[in-house]
Amino acid sequence: MVERQTADRRLSISATNSQLLPSVRLNRFLAAAGLGSRRHCDELIAAGSVTINGKVCTNFSAQPAARDHVKVDGKLVHAAPALTIMLHKPGGFVSTRKDLHARDTVFDLLPKKISRLFNIGRLDAQTEGLLLLTNDGELAQRLTHPRFKVDKEYEITLDRQWDPSLAPKLLRGIVLDGQRAKLAHLRSLSPTRLRVILRQGINRQIRRMFETVGYRVKHLLRVRVGNLRLGDLPRGHWRALTQRELKDLEGRTPRSASQEQRPP
Repeated sequence: MVERQTADRRLSISATNSQLLPSVRLNRFLAAAGLGSRRHCDELIAAGSVTINGKVCTNFSAQPAARDHVKVDGKLVHAAPALTIMLHKPGGFVSTRKDLHARDTVFDLLPKKISRLFNIGRLDAQTEGLLLLTNDGELAQRLTHPRFKVDKEYEITLDRQWDPSLAPKLLRGIVLDGQRAKLAHLRSLSPTRLRVILRQGINRQIRRMFETVGYRVKHLLRVRVGNLRLGDLPRGHWRALTQRELKDLEGRTPRSASQEQRPP
């Protein structure tokens, strides 16, 4: 059973990456309210969906004051403190806010005081490991857009001994959902355990790729996103990212490992 983390134990976020947003442009204000990326917020502004103190605002340079009433489609919005957290997602939890089948969601692991967060990418229900949640739409776009090619590293346990001669096929890529799915790197840790790196986000990509070469993935754990590692964070627990980690995540290019197999 996963231990549920208490709110008091981890809500020392004001000293890490949480900060209020005084006097910022309207699109950043809306992004901080959890409405999506700044580009999407620009589209809301251009469409006339945003009002400030009852008047439609299509001025991209507008900077709402602390006492201004900002609404989107008639609904009042507030710029929450910027917050990005790392969660060690356990197996059996889905990466969505609500589930039609009444399964546990990753948001059930968080205190109610943390609102307006959304997950950056997803892990399927049985996959464990590092999941990022944020109210920073710009960061979410940067980490999930294919153009940025952010490394996502996983440890895999297979149902039987791995045949290294199959690695080139997975590294060159196979077709899934009409697009070429491939691993960026692959390295053996033991006869049945591998470490792989993805730079794509196709649904259940790793499990499906190994199924095509005759293997079943028994256990899948994400251990890294970009330069951010899961480390020793316990299953079901979370913590806020520090300012240094955020800058590292946003600014550094992924490093390649020296001992991994690459496509010939």
